[in-house]
Amino acid sequence: MPNFSMTIGGEQVAGEATFAVINPATGQPFAEAPDCSTSQLDSAVAAAEKAYVSWRTDESARREAMLRAADRLEAEAENLGRILTQEQGKPLSQAALEFTVSAYWLRYYATLETPAEVLQDDDKAYVEVLRQPLGPVAAITPWNVPVALGFWKVAPALRAGNTVVLKPSPFTPLATLKVGEVLADVLPPGVLNVVSGLDPLGAKLTAHPAIRKISFTGSTATGRKVAIAAAEGLKRVTLELGGNDPAIVLDDADPQTVAAGIFASAMVNTGQICVAVKRTYVPRNLYGDVVAALVDQANAAKVGNGLEAGVEYGPLNNKPQLDRVAGLVSDAVGAGATVAAGGPTLAGPGYFYAPTILTDVTDDMAIVAEEQFGPALPVLPYDDVPEVIARANASHFGLGSSIWTGDPQRGLELARQIEAGTTWINSHIVLPPSVPFGGVKSSGIGVENGIWGLHEFTDVHVVHQIRAIGSSWP
Repeated sequence: MPNFSMTIGGEQVAGEATFAVINPATGQPFAEAPDCSTSQLDSAVAAAEKAYVSWRTDESARREAMLRAADRLEAEAENLGRILTQEQGKPLSQAALEFTVSAYWLRYYATLETPAEVLQDDDKAYVEVLRQPLGPVAAITPWNVPVALGFWKVAPALRAGNTVVLKPSPFTPLATLKVGEVLADVLPPGVLNVVSGLDPLGAKLTAHPAIRKISFTGSTATGRKVAIAAAEGLKRVTLELGGNDPAIVLDDADPQTVAAGIFASAMVNTGQICVAVKRTYVPRNLYGDVVAALVDQANAAKVGNGLEAGVEYGPLNNKPQLDRVAGLVSDAVGAGATVAAGGPTLAGPGYFYAPTILTDVTDDMAIVAEEQFGPALPVLPYDDVPEVIARANASHFGLGSSIWTGDPQRGLELARQIEAGTTWINSHIVLPPSVPFGGVKSSGIGVENGIWGLHEFTDVHVVHQIRAIGSSWP
C-alpha cells in the first residue's frame, strides 16, 4: 500500500509508526498514513513558532505566497481529488471541487482589503485599532469535507500572519497530507505544517503550550473537550460543531420545486454535512405532494463508488457512521415511522446506504431530535406557522436552517424568528467566503469566513497617541 508523509518545517517526514486508511467504497485498507509521535508534534509546533517570527511581519509577501498556493492547488485538483475520493467516498467531481474551493478561499483572503480602524484623529489624540496575529494556530478538521474546511481555517490564519499546524481526521488524512507536500515549496518552511495520527494526537495538539488558538470543526461532544483543554492555557477557540438543521416549507410553496432543493440540500455528500437539511416540516395540506416528490428524488438517485462515472452519492465514510444511521432509521421504524423510500444498507462491500425518506415520524424520535449525519431525511407535518417555528427552535443545536416559500418577503420575516447561525430562504448551504458562518447554542463558538473569520485569528491592539503631552481626555 502507498505511504504518505507529513510536512514539518517544509520537509517531508515519515511517521515513526503508521495506520491504515480504509476506502469506504470497499471497506478495505488501501494506504498507510503516518502516526505522528509526540516528538514529531513538538517539531511541527516548533517549526511554526520559528516561521512565525518573519511570516507575521510582511503582509505583502503573505498575500503573494497565498496566491501562489491557490494556483498550485487548482492545478493539482484532479490528481488530489482521486486521493480524496478513495479515502472519503464522495464522487470525484465533488472531491476535486474541494481543492478548487480551497484555492478560492486563499485568493479571497489574499485579496481582501482591511482598511485601518481609526477611532480618533483630531487635535487631541490619534487612536487606532490594530489586528495582530496570535502565533502558531492549530487547525483540526473533520472527515466529511477535510480539505475545503481545512482552508476555511488556513486561509484567514495565514493572511492574519499566523502559522499553522493542520491535523486532519484519521479517517481522511491522505489528501490533506498531500496538500502539505505540494505546497511545501510554495509557502516558507514552517508556515503550514501538516501532521496526521490516531488519538490522542488531537488532544496533544490542543493542549500544546505554544499553540495560541484552536480552530476546530467536528462533533459537539469533541468540541466541548477542545474548549475545556483550551481554557487551561487561555487559548482562543473557534468551534464549528454539529447541527440539526430544519427546513420549513410554507403553504404557498411549489411542492416539486422545494422537494428538489431540499433533497439536494439534505443528501449532499451522502448527508454528511453539518449544515445539511436534517429535518423537514411541511404544512399538512402539502404534505402528501412534497413527500411524493422527495420519494421520486430518492428513487432516482445513483449511489456507488465515487470513482465511477455518473455516481451522485458515495458511501458513508466509515463503519461507525453507517451503523449510526442504520440504527437511527431502525429505531424510528420500531417506534412507528414509515420508510417511504430507501431504508436498507445496500448489498455488497463498502459503507453504502440508500437515500431514505421517513414519514410518520415525531419530534421526540432520535432521527428527528439528533443529528443523523447521513442520507436519512424525516418529514413532519405541521398545522400553523407559530407551531412550526417553535418546533424548529426546540433543539439544543442552532447551525443552519431554511424557509421555502413562494413569497420571499414572508420568508424574510419568518427567518428572523429562527434560532440559528444562518437561515436561508429558498436555498440551503449557500456558503460564499465573504459571508460569516457559525452556530448558536450547542452548534459552536465564533464564526468562520468573511472579515469576521479573519478577525477570529487576531488579537486587538490599541495604539493611542496623545497629541500634546499633558493633555487630558476627552
